[in-house]
Amino acid sequence: MPTTDKAADDLQAVLDKIASWPDPFPAIGAQLHETILSAGPKLKPRLWYGGCGYATGRSTPVVVFVRVDDGVMSFGVTEKGTSEREDGSLLRPAAWYVDEMDARTLDRVADLVRAAFA
Repeated sequence: MPTTDKAADDLQAVLDKIASWPDPFPAIGAQLHETILSAGPKLKPRLWYGGCGYATGRSTPVVVFVRVDDGVMSFGVTEKGTSEREDGSLLRPAAWYVDEMDARTLDRVADLVRAAFA
C-alpha cells in the first residue's frame, strides 16, 4: 500500500486554495503564506474552515489563518494565539481585512505571527 505525505498533501491543498481565490487575492495570499511560513518556519499549513490555517503540528490547533469570504480577505489570530491588548483598551486585536500588500504590511504580519505563537 503506498504511503502519503500528509504534510505535503496539506501544503498542496493550501496552495490550491490560494490559487482558487478571485483576483487580486491569489497574489496577496501567496505573499501572506510565504511570510507566515518564514516567520514561523516550523508551522504546518492546512485547510481550516474553508481557509488556510497555520499551526505547530498537523493535529494541533490553528493559531493564525488567511481566508477569503464574499470577496473579502482576512488575516487573523485565533483564540489559541497570543495577542496583547491594545493600549488603553480591553480589546485584543484578532483579525484584519487585506486588499493590498506592501513590505511594511508583510513585516507587520510576520511580527503578528511570531507573537501569536510565542
